[in-house]
Amino acid sequence: MTTGAAGGGAGPWGPAPGADPGALERALGEVAPDRWEAYEQLLRELAAGRVWMLLWHGTPGSPDAQYGNMDIGGHGYAPAVTSPGQLAASGWARAHEVISGREIADALYRTRWGLWLNPHAPGGGVGVPWADLRRVVAGLDRLPAGPLRLTEPQLPGTERFYALLEQQAPSVRPVRALRRAWVQPVVGEAYLAIGLELYDTSPPAVEAVRALMQRAIAQAPPGLAVSTVAMSDEYDPVALWLRANTRPFYHREATPAPYPQATPAPYPAAYPQPAYPQAPYGGSLPPQQGWPQQPWTGR
Repeated sequence: MTTGAAGGGAGPWGPAPGADPGALERALGEVAPDRWEAYEQLLRELAAGRVWMLLWHGTPGSPDAQYGNMDIGGHGYAPAVTSPGQLAASGWARAHEVISGREIADALYRTRWGLWLNPHAPGGGVGVPWADLRRVVAGLDRLPAGPLRLTEPQLPGTERFYALLEQQAPSVRPVRALRRAWVQPVVGEAYLAIGLELYDTSPPAVEAVRALMQRAIAQAPPGLAVSTVAMSDEYDPVALWLRANTRPFYHREATPAPYPQATPAPYPAAYPQPAYPQAPYGGSLPPQQGWPQQPWTGR
């Protein structure tokens, strides 16, 4: 993927009309450990705004253009700043690229890279993990807010719901297997997730599975929120947790292979929490030093 013009406008997503250019920076200043509503506001401003990506090599649009790289706790982040003022304060002496928050989120999460905002700032800035960049792209209201607490569901009154799924799934030919999890987002209501493993994802197949779920939900306890997740989605943290920690409660084939019996974690390893720096990543770095990691090669 090539880069845009240095110092130019946002990428093809573009900033939201009338977006406040200082809103992202102000939201960043409100973020702190366990202040989840403030972190959600930061994600909203990132989706509407733009960032200044720091190029480790090359210039925007050149074949050798590469973003910088930071490694925090085994997770990779590309550094960025939130305004021309922060760019000047960082002392960054190499090239940079101005790009919309949604566009860079779309580019980074697909290779499981996060975005680190203002790493030069006092305290070291804040890292947005790739799973939250995925939420920025797909819509913050469409995907649950992590970190997620995922467990096996222990819900009274769901017997008829599961029974209907098990009885009717054999007649819905696209369905290979069904799994379940109780999902507790850090912000928002908890819900029952049904993991769908399908043979076929064509529109008629998806419609048949949707009708099956609607019939089953009619038998669910009143007030129970139910959602589905595609087990084929390699970026969905609920699907990743289901595959690693559960066995299907329905499987079309005779005897499914045993599934790993891992100890459930409060959230899957694929969904790192928002990152806060620890030495040596906090504080300002000399301009000539930069970020001493290997460059990200995904763009």
